[in-house]
Amino acid sequence: HTGDRPFRCALCGKGFKQSNALASHARVHSGERPFTCLTCGKAFKQSSYLAVHRRAHTGERPYRCEVCDKGF
Repeated sequence: HTGDRPFRCALCGKGFKQSNALASHARVHSGERPFTCLTCGKAFKQSSYLAVHRRAHTGERPYRCEVCDKGF
């Protein structure tokens, strides 16, 4: 709760609370995209981006509008 961000990017100086967040951020500078879609081959910097992309292939719409009940 101190707001301390001890893990600093050597390239831009941005600080992070956790080392894994710094490692993920480093891909912004390196261009590394280690998470690849097995269906189409598109690659992503973060696994969460790949998870969202997979929905394009599966048609999954996990959220619903509270007004009209349409999925998105």
